[in-house]
Amino acid sequence: MKTVFIVDDNETNRMTAKRALDGAYKTFALPSAAAMFKLLEKITPELILLDLDMPETDGFQAMAALKSDEKLKSIPVVFLTAMNDADSEIRGFEMGALDFLNKPFSPPVLIKRIETHIDTDNLIKESQRAVRSIHNATIKVLSDVVESRDEVTGGHIARTQKYLEILVNELLRAGTYAARISEWDMTLLLPSAQLHDVGKIKISDLVLNKPGKLTDEEYEIIKTHCGEGEKIIERIIAETKDDGFLNHAKMFAGYHHEKWNGKGYPRGLSGEEIPLEGRIMAIADVYDALVSERPYKKPFTHEQAAEIIKKDAGAHFDPKIAEAFLRVADDFKAETRFAVLNGDIV
Repeated sequence: MKTVFIVDDNETNRMTAKRALDGAYKTFALPSAAAMFKLLEKITPELILLDLDMPETDGFQAMAALKSDEKLKSIPVVFLTAMNDADSEIRGFEMGALDFLNKPFSPPVLIKRIETHIDTDNLIKESQRAVRSIHNATIKVLSDVVESRDEVTGGHIARTQKYLEILVNELLRAGTYAARISEWDMTLLLPSAQLHDVGKIKISDLVLNKPGKLTDEEYEIIKTHCGEGEKIIERIIAETKDDGFLNHAKMFAGYHHEKWNGKGYPRGLSGEEIPLEGRIMAIADVYDALVSERPYKKPFTHEQAAEIIKKDAGAHFDPKIAEAFLRVADDFKAETRFAVLNGDIV
């Protein structure tokens, strides 16, 4: 059963709406915005009926607070109002309201309007899920094509995505770069990380799969994969006109080999000039390279890899992100152990 919040300081209005909707919906009648936000800590409704004219926190203020919260901003809101004011309606729609219902309202009209809005919102969400599924499938296929050409780094893309998720969650938990990270949609961010090495598709097999250490000239060729990756993703953005998830992919591809001290590539950026996605991916990418076998080296142990990252904090790596890594290093180790048992790391 769908859940509807009825938020109105007038008890008669609350009870009229509740009686009309009970049976068809699970309803909560709340006397204030404060009561609404308290309940939102436990329950997420499919729709909120929100009175405009309330003491302490009015409907516009409550709406602004909802839209500023990443977890709440997608909840559909219908304003309840006794005013017949075009300016208020325009302001409400600009803030993201679905509709306005004038009080006193007719219960049958209220039911029909709520049915329409919930059904429409469900259709929109289903469409969004379908589009997202297509996005993710496209990314997965493209990343698989890249990895199938690189015989050296099998499983690298899937593992770095896991490491990235651990690291991002820890940064959020600790409040490190939390304001920036909280703006990201994780359902877009994490799959997009699979494209961080997409530029390798432009690298010759002779260089990409060389069974030994690269020459200086060959290493310069490998370094071009960052810029090539950006170009590939920019072409996709231009063709699809949809950069919601591809902008993250572009940051991962173009900046994961930059270093905090400015000695990385391709641009030689330093410190916070490097996009945050690149600074986070740098640790996930290097950690996986360290604990994996390569033609030119044996795998390092988890402890050795963690010590290298600790030592390079403030040089190769953003020191705040390196600190976060060290706090969750055991989780990285667990993922590494699973990959070894699964045969992904030899």
